[in-house]
Amino acid sequence: MDVKLPKLGEGSESGVVVSVLVKEGDTVVKGQTVVELENEKAVAPISASAAGKVRNIRVKEGDKVSVGQILLSLEVVGEVSPTALAQGVSVSASAAAPSPALVSQPAAAPVPEPSLESGVINPNPAAAPSIRKTARELGIDLTRIRGSERGGRIVMGDLRAYVDRLQKLAFVPKAAPGRNDRPLLESIDFSQWGAVSRKGLTPLRKIISRRMCENWTTVPHVTQFEEADITSLLDLRKRFAPLYEAQGARLTLTPLVIRALVNTLKKHPLFNASIDDVLEEVVLKHYFHVGVAVDTEAGLMVPVIRDADKKSLLQLSKELEELAAKARDRKVSGEDLRGGTFTVSNQGGIGGGFFTPIVNKPEVAILGLGRGAQKPTVVGNNVEIRTLLPIALSYDHRLIDGGSAARFMVEFVQNLTTITESDLNLVA
Repeated sequence: MDVKLPKLGEGSESGVVVSVLVKEGDTVVKGQTVVELENEKAVAPISASAAGKVRNIRVKEGDKVSVGQILLSLEVVGEVSPTALAQGVSVSASAAAPSPALVSQPAAAPVPEPSLESGVINPNPAAAPSIRKTARELGIDLTRIRGSERGGRIVMGDLRAYVDRLQKLAFVPKAAPGRNDRPLLESIDFSQWGAVSRKGLTPLRKIISRRMCENWTTVPHVTQFEEADITSLLDLRKRFAPLYEAQGARLTLTPLVIRALVNTLKKHPLFNASIDDVLEEVVLKHYFHVGVAVDTEAGLMVPVIRDADKKSLLQLSKELEELAAKARDRKVSGEDLRGGTFTVSNQGGIGGGFFTPIVNKPEVAILGLGRGAQKPTVVGNNVEIRTLLPIALSYDHRLIDGGSAARFMVEFVQNLTTITESDLNLVA
């Protein structure tokens, strides 16, 4: 039996092998993790689909594999309990050996896995009339798309994923005209000017690089800047921090920002939306899943806090800390990284002031926070030393105009700076 790479999720067709956890000759049980795969910044376990003995490993660390590709082959020995395998209990020869009838029959030729782009798939694939209409309008041949639903039925997610792949192919650099077909991308020999050393890009860094290029080149960015006086808010946080610590949570500025952000998004739903490029529609989301950028040794990761509007500050503080720890330990799943509606990037713990964060597509806006700094500020008729927080709001100008962004920022600052003691009270 061949263990193949299963479908990893909507739009996820490949990954990079991080580790192979078995070797040829090992005996495994059904459901045992045999390979770990990095996909979309997460490390996913790939398990054995049956119990058996590992006969042939087809991949190694660093290999890029696609859905349907064979990872390893098993000699199936039936369902064997983990205890029996651990004790070295062998399977009877009669159970492991093929019957004479099977031996006498010629082996059937393997059926090739249809290629996603082969055009030899079912000539009349199952799909709803609306899917067929959209495909016709886009000039897309449905026979080139592998449906993800039962029986190979094609759904809108399959069509979107196919269009996304076509868009990515469109960005592959071509030869530069008038330069004797010289490629646009060249490897430069920097050693001609001095000593150098090289190391390969990690799979995660490659994903970040591709995503950032795609986000920057397909989203027209504009960034709005503002400062918020958080002097009183920091005093509140300091007073309530011991109470939160007693409940096993760290009360930082980020959960307070998330609370103010969600209240702002409710009044400005366009910032919580997405653009469906295929259907040319605005998707207004009635849920609030906030992604939080986490700086890890491997690179930037953005786990998502789901239903942030339904959680207390204590719950937000605990979940934020748990997700950040999972991200730094590379324990986040692909699901932890999907479904965000808005992202917050807080660099205050590191330092620095204003910066221009890149929108995390398919979201349409992102909030960047720097480190609060004490500055002389006019309060009434007096000049006082206050702590001002640098804030940057980057947004997709295809959907959001400058006036809307300014109003959003004004309301967000108002919501953040007017958080009260009742907001911080612990909820049982």
